[in-house]
Amino acid sequence: MRYSRAYKHLTFWAAMVAALLLASQVALADGPEALLRQTNEYPHARTVDFSEEAVIDYEVGLGAIQKTGGAWGFKRSERFSGSLTSYTWQIVDGFTSLEVLEELVSAIEAMDTSDLLFDCEGRSCGPSVQWANRVFRQRVLYGRENLQRYRVYSVENDGRYLVMIYGSARTADRQYLHTALLKVDQ
Repeated sequence: MRYSRAYKHLTFWAAMVAALLLASQVALADGPEALLRQTNEYPHARTVDFSEEAVIDYEVGLGAIQKTGGAWGFKRSERFSGSLTSYTWQIVDGFTSLEVLEELVSAIEAMDTSDLLFDCEGRSCGPSVQWANRVFRQRVLYGRENLQRYRVYSVENDGRYLVMIYGSARTADRQYLHTALLKVDQ
């Protein structure tokens, strides 16, 4: 049993290194869109939801979600218009959403034009149920608050992109990763 688990993790890291090498080459040429397509092809990520839409005044959370005056909202946010592409994946085969999130973050941070705008971990993000239902409208993302992570990056690549990444986990078998890529209109 230990050999199987060790082999699984070795296989995971080998696949992630190969994916990162390919992603860094692709991402430099095609930007964050290519990186998300690459993540979508990752063999241990099962697509739960995918959408593409034009958005007007889309609110990007740049702070924790909190209740103020009886209403839920971000501590700080900005609104943008543009094209929004969203993916929600279930991470399977014994891997965690946080492992995949960290690899995706590493690939984004390797881009010369990426800037971290906001990040939070655990309870400092606010209630997981609010992120799942109100922010991303993906109830499967509801998980343990101490296992949630949220990152927002700005990436310049033939225009401005905002990359939002949210990872959550309810149990060992219910690991989820959500990304939203907003190509901002000029």
